[in-house]
Amino acid sequence: MQKYDRSWEILLKDLMELQLGQINLLLAMYPDSATVEDTSRPMLDELEEWCNNTLTHTPSVSPSVSMLLNLALSDGSQEPAPAHSLHLDLSVPLAYRVEDSGPPSEPPNTKVRIQQPAWMSKAEASRLAAEIPEDEDLFAIIEHIKDAVTKHIESSQTLQEAASLASEPLIRVWFYFPSISTRAKRDDLINHAPGYGLTGFLLAGKPGLLCLEGGSNAIDDYMKFIKTESWGDIPAAQKKVSERYRQTGTGVKRTFPDMQEITDHVGERRGERANRGDMKALESWLGARGLGEAFAKVIM
Repeated sequence: MQKYDRSWEILLKDLMELQLGQINLLLAMYPDSATVEDTSRPMLDELEEWCNNTLTHTPSVSPSVSMLLNLALSDGSQEPAPAHSLHLDLSVPLAYRVEDSGPPSEPPNTKVRIQQPAWMSKAEASRLAAEIPEDEDLFAIIEHIKDAVTKHIESSQTLQEAASLASEPLIRVWFYFPSISTRAKRDDLINHAPGYGLTGFLLAGKPGLLCLEGGSNAIDDYMKFIKTESWGDIPAAQKKVSERYRQTGTGVKRTFPDMQEITDHVGERRGERANRGDMKALESWLGARGLGEAFAKVIM
């Protein structure tokens, strides 16, 4: 226990009960990860007796009691074991300054300090600390920190995965659809590609053509996701797609800056439902981009 400082006065009994209740609740919620300094336990026991009116004198207290909370944080995956932990230093006020304008009418807020973990930069830890809400109760603050740090972990992993995918040798893969017209399926192909670091294009209709540029593993993972997750509820007969041509080697360079659908921009649509593409126009369009050889291998 710290030496008693006469410039501080113990909180009123009803506020002290709330502070002690907060400490006890925290210890109960985190029995294996919340701790109080051993030197503070006699003081807390004495305060419990005082609040219960079994202590005849007003105990001497330090201005606050220190606690340590080790938060186990999920990385957003399905793995049961948390991938990261974060240490929080908590300071629970037990007294108020005499020089202030009288005793407080509400329990003073617990101060929370984040110990910078090895997996977070000093700047990131400082930014997180600056974003801690000041007027929330302790448990709301803890939830805020858990949510913010979990998002940080997930974001960092996404960047690491993207960097890993970007380090793969670039290849270009061509996929052929006997038919693809459903708007939701087409949107999924376009919208999910950037998350895998892929560029290319989609031509919908009969037939349909999908061109992907990126790492081999990234393309394979993307197509697996499309078939099993994005299109998981679509009958197998309606999601036929086959790989027709895979371009590899040092000569493969990105031709497309992003992932786009070219269905309404290349040639004229034909057929009763305007769902048949203009293959001659497609051949010219690819030729203008130095991909003419691919047309013969994929379409012919």
